[in-house]
Amino acid sequence: MKINRLPKDDKTNGWSAILPPRTPRSKLTGDIKADWLVLGAGYAGLAAARRLAENCPDEKIVLVEAGEAGENASGRNSGFAIDLPHNVGSSLDELEGSHRFMRLARMAIDHLEDVVTTHKIDCDWSRAGKYHTAVSPRGTRDVLEPFKAELDALGEPYEWIEGDALRARLGSPHFMAAVYTPGCILMNPAALTRGLADTLPENVSLYENAPVIEAEFQNGVEFKTTEGSVRAPKLIMAANGFSEQFGFHRQKFLHLVAHASLTRPLNEQERAIYGVNDPWGLTPVNAFAGITMRYTNDHRILIRHGLSYRPRQRLKPGEHDQVKRTHKQLFDQRFPGLADVEMEHTWSGFVCLSRNGAPAFGRIGPNIWSAVCQNAVGVTKGTFGGILAADLATGRDNPMIADMESLGEPDPLPPRPFLDFGVRARFQWELFANRHEA
Repeated sequence: MKINRLPKDDKTNGWSAILPPRTPRSKLTGDIKADWLVLGAGYAGLAAARRLAENCPDEKIVLVEAGEAGENASGRNSGFAIDLPHNVGSSLDELEGSHRFMRLARMAIDHLEDVVTTHKIDCDWSRAGKYHTAVSPRGTRDVLEPFKAELDALGEPYEWIEGDALRARLGSPHFMAAVYTPGCILMNPAALTRGLADTLPENVSLYENAPVIEAEFQNGVEFKTTEGSVRAPKLIMAANGFSEQFGFHRQKFLHLVAHASLTRPLNEQERAIYGVNDPWGLTPVNAFAGITMRYTNDHRILIRHGLSYRPRQRLKPGEHDQVKRTHKQLFDQRFPGLADVEMEHTWSGFVCLSRNGAPAFGRIGPNIWSAVCQNAVGVTKGTFGGILAADLATGRDNPMIADMESLGEPDPLPPRPFLDFGVRARFQWELFANRHEA
């Protein structure tokens, strides 16, 4: 089977650009044999490889990455490890589903925190919580107030903040109200991904800059790269949306691109004008019209805004220039006292979604298991998906596998071009219907 579409690193990732240089692991050369093969060194693949090493300490695990750790989608997100479902329902069944998700997410956070602490990974790991924000009375009424009631039903701690108190926390008059929850982690996602890759157990061999160009699934799995090959009897697929290229989960995934910009660090005078000392992160009540934002430990402000449908997982020529201008305008609207602050880095990352928000998890073939489709919550969902895929594959008794399976499976999508028309029409409707949250 020829692999026709591969990840493409455009070398723009701002989270990585502000870090010291890193030397990647070697390419895959020659013909290698292993006991286990893991494809993709994002959160799912790194977690799966680490867990396999724990479960099978005497077996050889090979982890293959098309690019470099920290430069793929895992290193390009907004740097939130989210412990709560974005939207929870009010029925008892939905609330129980939320409890299951929270168990999974918090298990993933605890796992990551243990690795970060044990190996002293410098990634600005901080239990800073997050603000879920609305900018309009309608967004406050329709989303934040029900969210508050649902947190009450779940027994979860939170803080309701509005008006001048919220302005003092965020340094911006743009937001009307927010629900602050304390369990979210903030970090530099590229630094975290690098650290996870560079501290793998000894029986894991990571090969970077090793795109798979051909795959065979007879008597095990064999992947061929431009300079070598690897064969193993068992595989964990953790290549997210690119798993389609290997014949899995076809007609199940929506591919979107999300754009982000990071300012230069605020200088001392600008920090005095801004007036906020503590780092923070916020998510909008509507992801299409609103903006995800961060204030980082090194005094930068992140803007993530703009979702587009990209079934080919490719950017348009000149797209970043337009995105950068748009992000600067949005920044100026929210921080009118910081007009001289420019966007230093602008980049994009591809997001894999399913129609019903379910992951693609479990056994998908003879000795092949899947941990893909994190639905834009990759830090936690990818991590617990990878851990539990490794447990399932090795027969380790873990009651959280049932929690994972309860999240369901991706629903099939209609064929193209009907899918393309429907998705683009839905995007336009979302932007129009939620323009009050822009």
